[in-house]
Amino acid sequence: MEAIAESVESTTGTDASRTLGGKYLTFLLDGEEHGLEILKVREIIGIMDITRVPQTPDFVEGVVNLRGKVIPVVDLRSKFGLERAEYNEETCIIVVDVGMLMGIIVDTVQEVHDIPASDIEPPPQLGAAVDTAFILGMGKVKDAVKILLDIDKVLTSAELVALQQTSAE
Repeated sequence: MEAIAESVESTTGTDASRTLGGKYLTFLLDGEEHGLEILKVREIIGIMDITRVPQTPDFVEGVVNLRGKVIPVVDLRSKFGLERAEYNEETCIIVVDVGMLMGIIVDTVQEVHDIPASDIEPPPQLGAAVDTAFILGMGKVKDAVKILLDIDKVLTSAELVALQQTSAE
C-alpha cells in the first residue's frame, strides 16, 4: 500500500485536461476490479472510526475526522447495490476530490495502472433500464478488464449536496 500511496502523491499535484488515457488507481469491490482517475485521488487510508449520521441514505457510512476536517464516507458496495462485507485489514478508504473531499470504502486497493486511451473502450450498452453514466470506460490491462469509474458521476448532484450538508453539521 505504501508504493501505491507514493504513486498517488507523485501524480496528484498535476492538472491535465480530461482524456481517457492515463493513470488509474485500481481496487476490488466484490471480486471485480474497478479504477479511478489518479488525479481524483487525494489519499488512501485504512478503515477508521466512522461516526454515523442519522437520516442519511444507506450507502452513507457516516463521517470521519481526517486531520481536523470532517469528510463524508460512502460504502461503494452499498452504493452499487452489492452485499455488504465485514471490514478487515485490507478494507480501505480512498479519499477523492469531487468538488469536495469524500471517502469511498473499497474492499482492497490493488495498484496504479497507466492505461493508454487506445486500451479503453466505451461503457457497454446494457439497455435503457441500466444507467452506466458513472462508467468512464472499460480499461483493458493484459487479459483483464477494469471498470473505470467517473467518480464525479457515481453520486448524483443531489446526493453530493446532501453529503456536503452532512459533513457541515
